[in-house]
Amino acid sequence: MALIEDPTRARRKARAIVSDVAIYNPEKIKEGITNDNIFEVLEEEIEEGRVLYRASVSSEILEKENYYDLALVDVLIKQSGKVESNIW
Repeated sequence: MALIEDPTRARRKARAIVSDVAIYNPEKIKEGITNDNIFEVLEEEIEEGRVLYRASVSSEILEKENYYDLALVDVLIKQSGKVESNIW
């Protein structure tokens, strides 16, 4: 399988991976947002996704942009704005 070299495709890949994490872990996300420890609660899932992303994307993309971490914020954090939390 060829590595992704297009930034738009890399961004989409990151968002797809993080979306899968969100779809399969709604209760963990709610718990993590509520207790302000989402990255600890989802540590294993986030790291598994990061490994998959890094294996799919060219080193040039990895060196230039951090699409995976941006996707974590956009998909896990921003979309959880309705969850009660002290962080907002």
